[in-house]
Amino acid sequence: MRKLWIAAGACAIGLLNTPTASADPAGAVISVEPLSAVATLPGSAHAARILYGSTTAGDQSTTASAAVYFPPGAPPTGGWPVIAWAHGTVGLGDDCAYSIAGPAAVERDWAYLGAWLNQGYAIVAADYAGLGTPGEHPYLNGSVEAHNVVDAVAAATTRYPALSRKWAVVGQSQGGGAAVYTARYATEFGGKELDYRGAVATGVPAYIENILQPLGPGVPPIELGAHTTAYVFYILNGLRTTYPELDIESFLTASGKHWLERARTECVDQFGDELSANNVVIGEQFARPLAQIPDLLGILTRTMGLPESGYDRPLFLGQGLRDTDVITPATLLFAARLEAGGQPVTLHTYPDDHNGTVNASLPDSIPFVRSLFA
Repeated sequence: MRKLWIAAGACAIGLLNTPTASADPAGAVISVEPLSAVATLPGSAHAARILYGSTTAGDQSTTASAAVYFPPGAPPTGGWPVIAWAHGTVGLGDDCAYSIAGPAAVERDWAYLGAWLNQGYAIVAADYAGLGTPGEHPYLNGSVEAHNVVDAVAAATTRYPALSRKWAVVGQSQGGGAAVYTARYATEFGGKELDYRGAVATGVPAYIENILQPLGPGVPPIELGAHTTAYVFYILNGLRTTYPELDIESFLTASGKHWLERARTECVDQFGDELSANNVVIGEQFARPLAQIPDLLGILTRTMGLPESGYDRPLFLGQGLRDTDVITPATLLFAARLEAGGQPVTLHTYPDDHNGTVNASLPDSIPFVRSLFA
């Protein structure tokens, strides 16, 4: 059983991380807590950690958490418009949660979120189910992430009258996929109580389901980048959480099972360093091909395959042409298919890598979002 440690001042409270369901309805505020200093956005006039009812794998109810940041000054008439921040991969352990440990890429994310704060937006940053709250995190389960983001906005706007019901979602990497899923389902999940306006997604992991199909003994045969290797074990854990009946462990060697378990509690940078130090090769972690799972592509597509239709508000996609964390041609293909299907998508490319694209996109994404609230 994992333990949840939440730092509040000099105190730490240990809570057993058991997969208990929440009795609170989705979007209902359960409690409000102070944020730790490392999770507080510099420049925010007020910040808090909220616990709220949401949804996790299998459409089960759960308790999730989020950080809420307020810009300085008096709110405008109607309240501060809201940016829902869908963060990138931080890890699977409870102490990796954004509202507890802050961002993994501190300098990058604080600069990025600070830019939105300076534009007069309040920020609601969902942790996603199972990060910092009971239960496992179903990594890259797009529908769960969309529920978590929408429910965080519902909870924050209910708790704080200074927040407007008008909101947009912004995300990067794992959060880029979460932002796309949120864009597809925000109106449906949020109902009439919220006024969803549109989305910005950078570093979107498009068609990652296709990349996972060949995994098995000897595939791939080489050591991948530290983060890429960590992502694979996080994805396998996400599948194990969403579909326990698949018995993911049975596809792994003893070494693979060891690293799968390590992934459950490790934050991404530390885990990547550990994998790199041990020269972990993904192809050596499998005892049999993942393709032996019946309807593997269907399962992966239903879980993490980005929707290609059904968007009712504008969607901004930003992609770095030197991005090696996600497959750039796949993301460009996704954008092309959305455009061909008549979806309200805008694509911008940048001569940057995965991290650099986040802030490089601001000169385009800030006016894009401003137009959504006009």
